Amino acid sequence: MNILTIPLRNSRRKPWRTGLLALVFTLGVMSVVSLDDVSRVIGDSLEKKLTAYGANILVAPKVETLAVSYGGFTLGAMNMGEHSLPGAETVEAIRSIGLKDRIAAIAPKFITSTVIRDHRVGVVGVHWQEELGIKSYWAIDGAYPEAERQMLAGSVAAARLGLGIGDVVRLGPDAYTVTGILHQTGGDDDKMLITDLASLQQTMGTPDRIHFVEVSALCSGCPIEDIVAQIREALPDMRVNALQSVVKQRMYSVTFVKDLAMIVSLVILLTASAMVGVSMLSAVNERKKEIGILRSLGYARGQVFAIFCVEAFFIGVLAGAAGYVAGYAVSFRILDVLDVAADADIAFDWLRYGGVCAVMAGLSVTAALIPAWKAAKVEPSEALLSL
Repeated sequence: MNILTIPLRNSRRKPWRTGLLALVFTLGVMSVVSLDDVSRVIGDSLEKKLTAYGANILVAPKVETLAVSYGGFTLGAMNMGEHSLPGAETVEAIRSIGLKDRIAAIAPKFITSTVIRDHRVGVVGVHWQEELGIKSYWAIDGAYPEAERQMLAGSVAAARLGLGIGDVVRLGPDAYTVTGILHQTGGDDDKMLITDLASLQQTMGTPDRIHFVEVSALCSGCPIEDIVAQIREALPDMRVNALQSVVKQRMYSVTFVKDLAMIVSLVILLTASAMVGVSMLSAVNERKKEIGILRSLGYARGQVFAIFCVEAFFIGVLAGAAGYVAGYAVSFRILDVLDVAADADIAFDWLRYGGVCAVMAGLSVTAALIPAWKAAKVEPSEALLSL
């Protein structure tokens, strides 16, 4: 007999107690693993859905503002510097950053104004696929443009200009057909005419020029500041800013789910650890005679202490190994019930598997420290007198 075989023999002597204790700990590990996997998938899914409600990074030319006055008269502010960007080059630079896999959409814009029916109105050119990727909340009467020189009219612009579906308006030398009226959004889009980017650039004689780019980035996997820093490095002459209000709102939504799962996991682990400690303490009281015999045979206090710690270690490793596999399997079932299994990207991670086993072994041994210390204090004479 030694400090490794004695715990195993004790476990075989009381299989029900050992089995139930391992089962409770395994259920705790299973809950924690499944909660972690589910919260991670739901957080990523939630953030991808939030990208459809607007961009969180703005890329625009660096412009200096100069206040102009003469003879005591203030003539207003004058913007100095380049006002437009090379479209393809700018978009390509953003797509080339190291964290490009965290970018969900890149939506370039070209803005101009024109006079229609004696009213000046703004016109914005967009890349429709990218634009609808960040503005899926748009609702329209009619249809989205599918061909060149077709446009949407914002609700305010349509009312002001008296535009309806099928009306034709002239932008410079070209005629554009209104295919849809955008429902009120409460934003700047209500006052604009919105058309295809390439068509508007061609009409205005400025091919491949844009005025700014809206970027929608996924910020749950890394700080948004890292993405902004990499875009600034790729475009050193541009002004790159994170829209902090949007970023914080998204991060709050995403981190709330993960923080809640973490708190619940901690409660489960603490409860399971407490049950291990109580069970081990009960085992010490039941095995005082056995401890006394071991001490009489020459086992030191440290060896008795180690026997209970090794027993807890075996239970922790067993619970960690079985709990991780069970939690991994249960995660898919939970995601299927929540209808987010299609977004799941969960793989069996052997490194994580080993980490879970190590952590559970450590927790189990920690929970058994006080019972083991109490067992080590048992005097041989006290135990033998009780025989």
